[in-house]
Amino acid sequence: MPFITLEGIDGSGKSTISLLLQERLRERGIEYVAVREPGGTPIGERIRSLLLDPDYSISPIEEVYLYATSRSALVRGVILPALACGRVVLSERYLDSSLAYQGYGKGVPLKFIYEVNTPAIMGLYPDLTVLLDIDPYISLKRLEDKKKDRIELEGLRLQEKVRYGYLKLADLYKERYLVIDATREPKEIAEIILKEMERFIR
Repeated sequence: MPFITLEGIDGSGKSTISLLLQERLRERGIEYVAVREPGGTPIGERIRSLLLDPDYSISPIEEVYLYATSRSALVRGVILPALACGRVVLSERYLDSSLAYQGYGKGVPLKFIYEVNTPAIMGLYPDLTVLLDIDPYISLKRLEDKKKDRIELEGLRLQEKVRYGYLKLADLYKERYLVIDATREPKEIAEIILKEMERFIR
């Protein structure tokens, strides 16, 4: 069964689309596990709280290590066991988030991010990466009434750089990327993804 990742800047709708996909998979009787990054394990959730807390100042290098630690726990403790049992795995964010945010967004060398994450992911790359692409100005408007976390508070300029990074990654890894306009209706987006997922579901 496939490992599917949902990527995109803040406010692009990853959580909404994940919930819709889960609903469709349940309707079809397909077993799945849904996770998010950072998080998904006890240590991952503790790291998530730290990373997103606006009261903490965390450097981009420290972010790389913290995200990789959370990712390692998630891969070993949840994702690989689920795939071994024949379940679809849906993940909101994965390695590409580190490349886009800490790499393209904050200037950490991509080579360093890959080196830190290589042992963390144990060779596991997504079968399909869905990029929910959206203008950062529109995505941040969606978040206006939401209490913002530390990353969201970094503002428009970061999100512009991150979006650019995601589009570069999508061009680099065309074989596994599906880029979708995130301003489309969520149900329409979910159906597009499900159709693409059918190539992997056996």
